[in-house]
Amino acid sequence: MPQEAYIVAASRTAGGRRGGRLSGWHPVDLAAEIINNLVDLTAADPAFIDDVIMGCVQQVGDQSTNIGRNAVLASNLPNSVPGTSVDRQCGSSQQALHFAAQAVMSGTMNCVIAAGVESMSRIPMGYPNTIAEDAGLGQYVSPQTQHNFGVTEFTQFLGAEMMAEKYNLSREALDSYAYLTTKKAIAAINAGHFHNEILPLQERIKDVPAVDQLHTIDEGVRFNASLEAISGLKLLQEGGRLTAGTASQICDGASGVMVVNAAGLKALGVEPLARIHHISVIGHDPVIMLEAPIPATERALKMAGMGIDDIDLFEVNEAFASVPLAWLQATHADPERLNISGGAIALGHPLGSSGTKLMTTLVHSLQRTNKRYGLQTMCEGGGMANVTIIERL
Repeated sequence: MPQEAYIVAASRTAGGRRGGRLSGWHPVDLAAEIINNLVDLTAADPAFIDDVIMGCVQQVGDQSTNIGRNAVLASNLPNSVPGTSVDRQCGSSQQALHFAAQAVMSGTMNCVIAAGVESMSRIPMGYPNTIAEDAGLGQYVSPQTQHNFGVTEFTQFLGAEMMAEKYNLSREALDSYAYLTTKKAIAAINAGHFHNEILPLQERIKDVPAVDQLHTIDEGVRFNASLEAISGLKLLQEGGRLTAGTASQICDGASGVMVVNAAGLKALGVEPLARIHHISVIGHDPVIMLEAPIPATERALKMAGMGIDDIDLFEVNEAFASVPLAWLQATHADPERLNISGGAIALGHPLGSSGTKLMTTLVHSLQRTNKRYGLQTMCEGGGMANVTIIERL
């Protein structure tokens, strides 16, 4: 008989800019810090953890050879705790959370850490593809896939522009959204809303002598942002509508949640922060790619027997401004409930870490605002989207 799945701890690092305050951290060690923090927050016996599931997109170099297990080995967990790695592109750690929930709901495990990490300073976006092509090892799009979809590659930049065109989103609307989400992030930081979710870490800048300074504020936030400055940025492609200002920021970071069932709750002796109410994932058009959160949300709400107005807070990843704006248009969700503390355009999008990063923010936002239900979704490479609905307890 299926059991309930509960989140009992949720933590993240503050985001680091490319070449910034987290660039000196090896991603394995960065992920290990999050694992240790989750254990500390719950006072769990480290040996009680049944598994660690780690989302990571660019699994090469520092992030290769099963970074999930390597993070366990760098943490305070005993060697008896296994670890594995997940790649569902930008939804990697959200999928890690789903796998963790399924494990404890099945009763085969009682306590699982779902986490994610990405050092985009050390492993540039797309590097596993380019390094393989440069070495003569080919590329991921096969001849049959090219025939099926009529493209030689799938690109999120094209998908973002297609979204803007399909939903008739003007350059001005996209710029305005980017400015709004930045203002939300600044307000959240100034109000201390991220204080309970961020794990302070020693600043480590790659190839720079260490300094005794903690990294506690998302580094990518542009505190001097203005609509005029955003509107003056160069378009990403000629004739397009998107700019670097309306795209998510390159970011280093790690995040994670601890998921347990009733037996896990009893063993740990802790109160749950939230119950996982629904988990699902769908595939969609891989060419437009970024549209999948729309049908995924509609399907998830139907499966959960809920309506869009039943959800109090939404976290929709801001890969590009066209994604949340199209999502709002299609779902008719209340924009006042969306990304209330800003999103990836302002705070950064550390790829494989973003799933549990957003969940950490969602859990703490529900606790802070005393709201009940939260929904998280994000677009993913290959035209997919995960949806997670949680209930604050």
